[in-house]
Amino acid sequence: MANGSEEHESLLEKVRQKVIGAPRNLKDPSIFHKLSLVPLLAWVGLGADGLSSSSYGPEEAFRALGPHTSLAVFLALATSMTVFIIAYAYSRIIEHFPHGGGGYIVATHTLGAKAGVLSGSALLVDYMLTITVSIAACGDALFSFLPVGTHDYKIFFELFLILVLIVLNIRGVKESVTILAPIFIVFVVTHVFLIGYGILSHLPQIVPVVHDIHTNFNVGLSSLGGIGMLALFLRAYSLGGGTYTGIEAVSNGIQIMREPRVQTGKKTMLYMSVSLAFTASGLFFCYLLLKVTPGQGKTLNSILASALYGNWSFGYALALVTILSEGAILFVAAQAGFIDGPRIMANMAIDSWLPHRFASLSERLTTQNGILLMGGASILLLFYTRGSISSLVVMYSINVFLTFSISEIGMSTYFIKNRKKEIHWKKHLPVHITGFVLCFTILIVTSYEKFSEGGWMTLLITSIFVFFCYLIRNHYNNVRKAVRKLDEILMDIPTSRKANMDKPNPQEMTAIQLVSDYNGFGVHTILSVIRNFPNLYKNFIFASVAVVDSGAFKGAEEMQNLEEATKKNLQKYVELARHLGFAADLRFAVGTDVVETATQLCKDIKKEFPRSTVFTGKLTFRHEKFYHKILHNETAFAIQRQLHWDEITSVTLPIRMDL
Repeated sequence: MANGSEEHESLLEKVRQKVIGAPRNLKDPSIFHKLSLVPLLAWVGLGADGLSSSSYGPEEAFRALGPHTSLAVFLALATSMTVFIIAYAYSRIIEHFPHGGGGYIVATHTLGAKAGVLSGSALLVDYMLTITVSIAACGDALFSFLPVGTHDYKIFFELFLILVLIVLNIRGVKESVTILAPIFIVFVVTHVFLIGYGILSHLPQIVPVVHDIHTNFNVGLSSLGGIGMLALFLRAYSLGGGTYTGIEAVSNGIQIMREPRVQTGKKTMLYMSVSLAFTASGLFFCYLLLKVTPGQGKTLNSILASALYGNWSFGYALALVTILSEGAILFVAAQAGFIDGPRIMANMAIDSWLPHRFASLSERLTTQNGILLMGGASILLLFYTRGSISSLVVMYSINVFLTFSISEIGMSTYFIKNRKKEIHWKKHLPVHITGFVLCFTILIVTSYEKFSEGGWMTLLITSIFVFFCYLIRNHYNNVRKAVRKLDEILMDIPTSRKANMDKPNPQEMTAIQLVSDYNGFGVHTILSVIRNFPNLYKNFIFASVAVVDSGAFKGAEEMQNLEEATKKNLQKYVELARHLGFAADLRFAVGTDVVETATQLCKDIKKEFPRSTVFTGKLTFRHEKFYHKILHNETAFAIQRQLHWDEITSVTLPIRMDL
């Protein structure tokens, strides 16, 4: 029976490794080089989010103009200008915050923790919507070429795409980006040809087109007036704000880029801004030149492609490939939500705004918990909105421009405060102020115009998210205060006896104590062992796992610092035990999964010291709440279960928290 169970588990493990991939080797000195992205791949993985927004942003803006299409010329110019201003501003963010985190880190460091949690929450909801918007727009683009009767199955197709992306990203960022790169290249080639041919082939008609634009503009002035035309332009410009979504993705994901990261990030930002400005403004001009008008169940880009290639012998096939690549690039764009969303969650978890488990890395060195949450949330949003791109883009744009505005005011504040240190502050400050004015204008207009059409939902979701962040942070602060009391009482235990410098004898009874940092929690566990088992144990072996989480996995130097800090903390426990009269030593291992790594470490020590017992400590609350298991990993019990299965005696000692 046992053999059958083991064979079943072995089969499941083989299937899992086939789908997810084998564990990464943390001891591989080239691991960071292997996992990092060069500018071209970073442009694919992160730039696709910005570039893909040209599939729906310009369309939303053009539709908002109604019959006054002459304003599309000004929209094209304003769009390009805005792209370059925001991209330039985020290039400065990359320079000053080279470890990534984007808007959350900028707001936290320049405006304080409250602005940080607001920006971080807005970003997280934004990236959930990034996935949903991109997949929904992908479905719209692909199904626009299919019979209307098939549209009932669109949402299930979109669900399937999200599940595929979840699996790809759990495997690893670089693998997923490499797989999706050909799709990105096909999109770029087909759309450069679409826009280039659309403009060049209609240059002979440019004079009558200019005349039509002039006439249309004068008609608009006579019917709406100057103020009315300006208001219409601002409304269309704001509702087309989805065009700029994704520009921030590069600064948020700087951690995954090849060294030198700042230069790689700035190159990626340049590639993305140029490609987005060309595509978005080029589409506006093509809409005008070909006099594209909205059609039932068709995107403007599919209508444009059909109009351009309709008379060609292979025109339908070329138009189909173009729109399929557009749908496919939207699929690639959802990748940014899975790359950056979990990283924002990891940064917030490190700062205790979210459960600490979201900072953990899987054996594939991915933020698996964050990926699963982002995917699950995007699926819920997809079914809630029924894949309606209009509702989703509104929800999406509001949070994008909220975090844009916070980042721009944060960088403006930074340059004002540091104007004596920053030589070029006069050059950078006007750009950030201009960026703030543009982003804040779009935020206000979009929120006002679309509040009843979904805007209220994104504001509500973000507010609820911020509320829960404060609850989580408050809980962690209370626990930290209670643990600090233990530190004050136990960290400086007076020891008068001479230190026992004997090497631990493998034949003697040995206490293997699992510890993390050197603190009152660990000292309390030592004293509990001595008090509960007097004169039984002669040796103490202090064991610890150097946990490689998102905070530590930034480079070889950080990994080395992690190992040194772990060894230093363990040495303090060894010295304390020796002064208490025990023979003591230390052991540690590096890993991403505390339970698996600690279990294996204890098994190895058990072989060395056969007469041993493993001791762990666990926080015990006066009133256990359902959320304690979410906020505090049940690590001690999980390790104990695995050790008991391997017939290794393990004891979990309670550390009382009066909360």
